Amino acid sequence: MGQVQPVYPVTPFLGVIYANEQALEDAMLWIERVLGDVELTSPTWDFDLTDHYTAEMGEGLKRRFFSFSGLCDPALLPEWKLATNRIEHESAQRVGEVRPINLDPGYVDGSRLVLASTRALSHRVYIGQGISAEVTMSFRRGEWVKRDYTFADFKTGRYDEFINQVRENHLARLQGRATG
Repeated sequence: MGQVQPVYPVTPFLGVIYANEQALEDAMLWIERVLGDVELTSPTWDFDLTDHYTAEMGEGLKRRFFSFSGLCDPALLPEWKLATNRIEHESAQRVGEVRPINLDPGYVDGSRLVLASTRALSHRVYIGQGISAEVTMSFRRGEWVKRDYTFADFKTGRYDEFINQVRENHLARLQGRATG
């Protein structure tokens, strides 16, 4: 019989798509109450490989990522997604837009980037409270491995350096030597 193993803590991670910088700033005030203090902030990239969100969010979309300083139980992922959905909804009401911001919480550990979703597709696993999770990328043999379902912008590799920095900080924190 298999033995139940301890669950190792993870580093909270957030992907954001937005056009309005003020919506991002406002959302981050609430995000930090949910995920903790921001540790790393990615550069800003154009979100230009798909028009999937254009009808809902408009033109000129940008993409950024954030990681947070605490180690957390990965079982909190459904709560993070429900909280970010509320923040998205409140942001839309404040600015009077359909969807001024898209918030995708997840986590990074030593071997993967996991993102939460409200859409239950075949490659996602239901984790409770109406939320599913997917292993968006795995870290193997020194690089981020993409899957056939990995989002097109992740497949380009443009985010790998940042996500690897999050991974390295995560591993250092586990060993008690985080650099921040």
